[in-house]
Amino acid sequence: MRPKPITPRSGQESVWDYPRPPRVEPVHRRVRVIFNDEVIAESHRALRVLETSHPPGIYIPPEDIRSEFLRPSSRSSFCEWKGRAAYHHVVVGDRRADDAAWSYPDPVPAFASIRDYVTFYPGRVDACFLDDEQVTPQEGGFYGGWITSDLVGPFKGGPGSWGW
Repeated sequence: MRPKPITPRSGQESVWDYPRPPRVEPVHRRVRVIFNDEVIAESHRALRVLETSHPPGIYIPPEDIRSEFLRPSSRSSFCEWKGRAAYHHVVVGDRRADDAAWSYPDPVPAFASIRDYVTFYPGRVDACFLDDEQVTPQEGGFYGGWITSDLVGPFKGGPGSWGW
């Protein structure tokens, strides 16, 4: 069952207007990720992946991430569009967030632009920002979309949305 999309107001986007298969495009805002009082990533060169019913995933170039805070995880998953994902723990001082980020070391050719870029689950770190707006995590533990005030849903991820 497809839910009824919310009509966007001026300056807003509906995730129901996003394509399937997904599209990659530049983020035109400053991206920051904070964990344990450290800015672990900051970029003006991030990319976003847009897919029907999902808030965008924000992918940050590896050069804009403080790699000393990432540890490899044994977890992986497979995306029908992008390929196999590798996960990363975030460790800053005495705090650790397991599987808080992921990347595609060898994506399918259509998503080569996000090779080795890293995206973070906003709900597993202390805060993610687009410019000065703190994002809201996408509901549920599987997807890692970044919800901002310029997006309307409903968003996949919550109870009852698995079959959308």
